[in-house]
Amino acid sequence: MKQSGFFDVEERLARLSGLGDQLEAFSRTVDFEVFRPDLEKTLAYSDGSKGGRPPFDPVLMFKILVIQTLNNLSDERTEYLINDRLSFMRFLGLGLSDRVPDAKTVWLFRERLTQAGAIEGLFNRFDATLRNAGYLPMSGQILDATLVAAPKQRNTNAEKADLREGRIPEDWQDKPAKLSHKDRHARWTLKFTKAKRQDDGTMPSSDLAIPFFGYKSHVSIDRKYRFIRKWKTTHAAASDGARLREGLLDKTNTASTVWADTAYRSKANEDFMEKQGFVSKVHRKKPHLKPMPRHIQKSNAGKSVIRSRVEHVFADQKSQTGLFVRTVGISRATMRIGLANIVYNMRRLLFLERLNASA
Repeated sequence: MKQSGFFDVEERLARLSGLGDQLEAFSRTVDFEVFRPDLEKTLAYSDGSKGGRPPFDPVLMFKILVIQTLNNLSDERTEYLINDRLSFMRFLGLGLSDRVPDAKTVWLFRERLTQAGAIEGLFNRFDATLRNAGYLPMSGQILDATLVAAPKQRNTNAEKADLREGRIPEDWQDKPAKLSHKDRHARWTLKFTKAKRQDDGTMPSSDLAIPFFGYKSHVSIDRKYRFIRKWKTTHAAASDGARLREGLLDKTNTASTVWADTAYRSKANEDFMEKQGFVSKVHRKKPHLKPMPRHIQKSNAGKSVIRSRVEHVFADQKSQTGLFVRTVGISRATMRIGLANIVYNMRRLLFLERLNASA
């Protein structure tokens, strides 16, 4: 075996750069220091005057969460791969002899951010960076929601009834270990999907309804650049349409047009948008027990061309970063989905910057 040389690591890193290291592109394009004020304010580390081992740099720890989200890693797998991969070490600014945060440290860091509700501020911080770079919300906005799976719960009917009423089941109250592993916020719902043509060529008379357990990610993207501008996390059974009136609309968009599917069509929403100065391009529903009028069908088809762009956002999140929730509780689910939204916007920024550079 060849003896290791002084420049072997540098040569290997140069090789990784030549092969296209995505994390190196992140380092060039995203200024992670913009997150430092929010992180330091949230974590409120001591000045070290009382002694003890100093904490890891908060920006380094946040970059570890970015690595986790990009690669859909558990805390234990994250610890292993940071020690194993030169590309991860370079992204984090770590050398071979530097101390690496263990899985418990990563969990504690994320948990502190979760309990402080810091993810919304971190998302807004990066959104402000996008705006300062010239990526203003433009050309209207598109709303939609997607289901995000969570670990299934095995509860009795009585326990389910208590949870729906917002109560803690009596059997759980004196068992803190059991309670900590029970997700009291995620809900079951039905996920409808188009039925496929049968082998004999016939089509089933009804679509498929698949039981689904977890949460729902609601987003509003701008039509021009397709960045996520507003977002919200709810349980899976929550109504899509009601979220429109709960801060999901972006009033800073340079255009007033709003696109969304029929789930957002209601008199309350139409009145709300009109009062707030928005122009509704929400799909119209099919009349009950009547065929869809030709002009409405044509109008909906035209809207779908634009509205479908938000579907690409969810497809990207689920195919590239494996969007699902490993944890228990809506606070942690919100943290997970918020990180996924930040990382999506970072990846979108990389794409647009490459596009501009090649133009």
